[in-house]
Amino acid sequence: MSETTASKTNPGNFFEDFTVGQVIEHATPRTVTEGDRALYGALYPTRFAVPSSAAFAASVGLDPHPVEDLIAFHIAFGKTVPDISLNAVANLGYAELRFHQPVRPGDTLSTRSEVIGLKQNSNGRSGVVYVRSTATNQRGEVALDWCRWVMVHKRDQELPAPETVLPELKKTLAPEDLVVPAGLDFSSYDFAAAGEPHRFADYAVGERIDHVDGVTLTDPEHMLATRLWQNTAKVHFNTEARPDGNRLIYGGHVISMARALSFNGLANAQLIAAINGGSHVAPAFAGDTVYAWSEVLDSAELPGSNESIGALRLRLVATKGRDESMTLRNDEGKYADGVLLDLDYWALIPR
Repeated sequence: MSETTASKTNPGNFFEDFTVGQVIEHATPRTVTEGDRALYGALYPTRFAVPSSAAFAASVGLDPHPVEDLIAFHIAFGKTVPDISLNAVANLGYAELRFHQPVRPGDTLSTRSEVIGLKQNSNGRSGVVYVRSTATNQRGEVALDWCRWVMVHKRDQELPAPETVLPELKKTLAPEDLVVPAGLDFSSYDFAAAGEPHRFADYAVGERIDHVDGVTLTDPEHMLATRLWQNTAKVHFNTEARPDGNRLIYGGHVISMARALSFNGLANAQLIAAINGGSHVAPAFAGDTVYAWSEVLDSAELPGSNESIGALRLRLVATKGRDESMTLRNDEGKYADGVLLDLDYWALIPR
């Protein structure tokens, strides 16, 4: 291959290519379609009434019919991968993720990111990059924004480490930080159609819910999902990208699987308002069977919003194999064996 031809390809950014304050406009705006809704339902056992039924969504004030919140997240996240995490070792965590408004078929999402922190690892072979990303629709309105941090390989291990900058991120978004979708009203909420009778007051802080069901992961499904969101990270597709020859399951695939499984016990937690934080605790691979359980961390009335709406702060835990004891950490304070995901989020629920 000639030098001129080779220079036209994009090898992705390595750790030393990032600088604090750098702003990246990510390529390829993506229009959401009804096909995204259908494929999402084929990939995950989701049954939440608002994204499943146009009539139900209209009955609670959401017309046109929105898609799953996580569809918007996956699409917006996928835009960032070629520039942020194409050469990643692993995506490490999330913070301050807010859904500002429902996303509907026909909306076109574009994403930009700002580098807000850098820290080289002690081994000198990689470093952690912190970014704040914002997805806007075709009208320039913010659909969602979030922070994440990702471990990225260095291209040249001899280069000196950059100055360490660690951003200050909120551990939890306050109830007043949450955005309630315009028009949302649970006053005439149909609990029979939604699938469960449990409302805001039926959940107690500290309560744990075993979602019971499990789903075995497969390579074709997670690769289909990752391509659907135009996520180009090599480790999800290319068996030569990892020393063990295994395709790493995209972390967002585990998030959506766990969220879908949480329907059994949290069917009325209809909308994700925000994600306070999240950690991909351990890698997942084809053949692993994912189960989930939730813990109620907090509850809040939402001043200024419709009085029919409350918010639950939930910890969603995905595990490899079912853990009926619902153990998050061992006696040493480390994550228990089998924990794949620890996700802290706010959900809107009828009062």
